[in-house]
Amino acid sequence: MSTPVARLRGHDGAKRIPTVHGHHFRNILGRFATGVVAITAIDPETGKACGLAANSFTSVSLDPPLVAFCVAHTSTSWPRLKAAGSLCVNVLAEHQQQVCAQLATIGGDKFAGLSWTRSPGGGPVLDGALAWLDCTVENEHVAGDHVIVVAKVHQLDKHEDGGPLVFFRGGYGRFHA
Repeated sequence: MSTPVARLRGHDGAKRIPTVHGHHFRNILGRFATGVVAITAIDPETGKACGLAANSFTSVSLDPPLVAFCVAHTSTSWPRLKAAGSLCVNVLAEHQQQVCAQLATIGGDKFAGLSWTRSPGGGPVLDGALAWLDCTVENEHVAGDHVIVVAKVHQLDKHEDGGPLVFFRGGYGRFHA
């Protein structure tokens, strides 16, 4: 019986590292359900709301309070958000799939038709979001085709009650307890 290490060796005995294909990687990791957030800010150049949707959001530390999310290098929204200095993370509710889709688009007015108020830190809190967190960027770490953003939380609170917007296997759904 061969061991996993033995299977990583070719006929010539040389160690082989298997290739992971992007489509298969995405398909397999899509089996891990995630929540969805909207990262928002006020663009310092235009004074208008800007934002993006992310499902790669996690808490990092309680002391100090840190969260993290990932942004593609190709994002045209991230430079505007980062320039704002203060960000607002909105935890999206199960009824906000259209909000997520709108913030995930490239270009255009992502906030057209969306209602929001300002958080204490000045960022857009989307009407209907479950919670919000006012943050500032602490660090960025290049990781493949994305950047991992670590942000310090300065203020946070719940906003609305309800269930979360869940992303699973390439689609959106609800959580039923």
